[in-house]
Parts: sequence; C-alpha cells; structure tokens
Amino acid sequence: MTSHNHQKKIAVINDISGFGRCSIAVSLPIISMLKVQCCPLPTSIFSNHTGFPSFFFEDFTKNMEPYMEEWKKLDLKFNGISTGFLGSAEQIRIVQEFISEFKSKDTLVIVDPVMGDYGKTYSTYTEEMCQRMKQLACKADILTPNLTEACILTDTPYKEDWKVAEVIELAEKLSEQGPEKVVITGVSQKSYICNFCYEKGTEPSIVKTQKVGTQRSGTGDIFSAIISADAVNGVNFHDSVKRASLFIKKCILRSIELDIPVTDGVCFEEVLHTLNRKR
Repeated sequence: MTSHNHQKKIAVINDISGFGRCSIAVSLPIISMLKVQCCPLPTSIFSNHTGFPSFFFEDFTKNMEPYMEEWKKLDLKFNGISTGFLGSAEQIRIVQEFISEFKSKDTLVIVDPVMGDYGKTYSTYTEEMCQRMKQLACKADILTPNLTEACILTDTPYKEDWKVAEVIELAEKLSEQGPEKVVITGVSQKSYICNFCYEKGTEPSIVKTQKVGTQRSGTGDIFSAIISADAVNGVNFHDSVKRASLFIKKCILRSIELDIPVTDGVCFEEVLHTLNRKR
C-alpha cells in the first residue's frame, strides 16, 4: 500500500486570504521553508482580509468534515496540527474532532487562540466560542495567546500594566490546564515587545525585541508557523520564540523600507531566504 507519510507534515487549520498576507497564505511558505510539508484545511475563503473596506467571503464550515474524510482515506499522519482564527463554535468543535481523529502520541498540537486584543474579544466572538476555545486550549501541547487571550482563557481581569511575575503566573496557569509549553506574545514593556515563554520543568524566560513600526496583519500567523515547524523539527522552545520574534522584526523593517501599506501585512517574501540561516 502506498504511504504518504515519509515526510514531516503539519495540518494548518485556518482561513485563506488571497491578499493581505495572513493566515494560510503566510503559514504555507514559511512552514515549507523550514522543510516541513504544510497541509491546509481551510475554515473560510477571503479575497482579502477583513481589514480592508470590502472583501469576498465564503464560509467553508460545511465542507470541513467531508474534506477531513478524504484525508482519512489517504491515512495521512501529521507531526503537527496548528490552528489559527476560527469563526464559530461549530468550527472549534470540528477542530476538536480533527484532533481526536488525527492526533497520535507523536503529534504536537499548536493552538493560537485568536480571540481578541487590547482587553476585548473580537466582535465575532460569542460566550459559547470562548468556552469552546478554553476546551481546545486544554488539548494544546503549545499555546500562543496574547495577553488578552491569556486573560480570557484563565478568567483573569485584564489591565494595562503588568509586572513580569504576573505574566509568568498567567502562563503557568495556562500550562496547568494542559499545554506543555506556553508563550504569551506581544507584551509591551517600554521600548520592547516581549514574549514570555513557559515550559514545564524549566525556568520561564523572556524574549525581548526592540519595537519597530506598527502592528500589521499576519505577524501572529508568521509567529505560529515558525513555532509549529520548529516544534516538529525538535528545536528548543526558547530558541524558536527568539527566531520567530527576530524574523518578524526583520519583516516589519523591510516592509517600512518598501513603503508597504499596513493593510498589506509584511513583505516576508523579501527576507524568507534568511529564515534558515545559522544563528
């Protein structure tokens, strides 16, 4: 019988945006650059992301389970399952089903719980979705929330100013719910952006990068893609977070140089060749 499992593979469950450099459009080339096959499972299809004044949108929810059935027929085995933005409670349920069907003892689940920012959930997020995402987060081996999402997932009141010890305590709470590794991303500390890494059995660590430019679409997807590919490649967690942080900074700087509109994301293509360089 033909086997389709001779190469490392990550199933990426996220939307597809044709323009704007986010979601699967950035995950696929980055994971591929890191020598892992990226297998997308679309949740929805956009002509361009929702930060633009108008866009075409097609919900893919009804097709997700038949799509999964075809993968089961092929007996696909995944080294990683990576999830991004999920648009409904039903989609989160389907992702939980996907993990039940495809996760083996050697499969790493990486969850980016894209729920909100700046202390608030996104307008599309309901209380049912929040509860479902809490369940999904418990199934993660690696969890990559921002501060807002970490607060929602732990029922912690959000505030503007955080002490280092408080953020580490949040990461520890999240890890107690299931994930082996947690990184709380994008925490602003004076002139730095900090990522707080927590891994069971090791000392917490902080990866700092100098603030540059402004927030752009797709940087969270780039971060998650690098963390996912590095995880299945056995890269040290702290080193992976550092690599992802520095690469995103490089992408933003190059985008500023080329005067790329903020809506258009980061021109990661310009610096993608540097991702595999020895540090």
